[in-house]
Amino acid sequence: MGFSFQLQANCTQTQARAGVFHTPHGRVETPRFMPVGTLATVKGLTPEQLEQAGSQMILANTYHLHLQPTETIIEAAGGLHAFMGWEQPILTDSGGFQVFSLSKLRQISEEGVIFRSPRDGRKINLTPERAIAIQNALGADVIMAFDECPPYPAERSAVKDATDRTYRWLERCIRAHQRPQEQALFGIVQGGVHLDLREEAARALIELDLPGYAIGGVSVGEPPEFIHEIVKAIAPLLPEAKPRYLMGVGTYREMARAIASGIDLFDCVIPTRLGRHGAALVRGERWNLKNARFKEDYRPLDETCPCAACQRHSRAYLNHLIKSREMLGYILISLHNVTELIRFTQEIRAAILADRFAEEFAPWLES
Repeated sequence: MGFSFQLQANCTQTQARAGVFHTPHGRVETPRFMPVGTLATVKGLTPEQLEQAGSQMILANTYHLHLQPTETIIEAAGGLHAFMGWEQPILTDSGGFQVFSLSKLRQISEEGVIFRSPRDGRKINLTPERAIAIQNALGADVIMAFDECPPYPAERSAVKDATDRTYRWLERCIRAHQRPQEQALFGIVQGGVHLDLREEAARALIELDLPGYAIGGVSVGEPPEFIHEIVKAIAPLLPEAKPRYLMGVGTYREMARAIASGIDLFDCVIPTRLGRHGAALVRGERWNLKNARFKEDYRPLDETCPCAACQRHSRAYLNHLIKSREMLGYILISLHNVTELIRFTQEIRAAILADRFAEEFAPWLES
């Protein structure tokens, strides 16, 4: 039981680092991409397939699981791990991102957020205390503080109000947390694109000595260069002995550059979302498998990839499945995409351990 972060290597030319995050349900070797399973399922993939893809930690979402099937049912089933048949670590988002994404369905106050359920229109009152109680019931290894994620663009005054409120909500989350030995509560650095607000927020959170820290409120509409500037400035401020998590980022260049700034963990819906539309990630490129150029291409997507889509099937077969709208095609491509992004972070990890990250990944680190 318990949590710790073991630093194994530092890149001598960047802030990149390799480590191991120890949790009650196993270890997570960092840097690492984490697949998103919003409703206690990574869309289209079984737990066995996720393990084969190299997944060591996956995500689920507090807000959506509260709506369906409810935390009461999941807790009665033995918690998220038992409910979904996943024995390795799980992280749950607090529902804070829905404060941003469901802006037309919510009202924010100091007390919390009142949502209109997109399912049946009923009112849902999500406070910091309620978000933590739900996550305590779900039983994930890592739980996230309830935060206010400001949009981009937004007035500086509005961003400052959201950042200050996020800190006050974090204090309430800490007081409400009932399972600190079994669940690590991560704080979230907000502040929009204002580096001074970000730095102020980071320093305030560090004083609370939390088990881990996240940078949130990126990938909400701002240009990628802004994300890089934020991460480059904030990640090195976060404690070296704690895991650092960049929320909602999962593209090659953004992950590589964030790792160069000292980030350890990433999540994004991109691999399965693209898979459901017949698009494959292949060594840095995005391929639409519906295209006619794949119709008679009998090579694998990537002969170096260990996933079933690459080891057992051809581009022509995947083209046929997608054009025929066969479910198997979407499953295979989703499996490949998840495997691809995990492999990418694993390869970066190996390069950091060998102190060759800056050389081997130079093309991804360029502006």
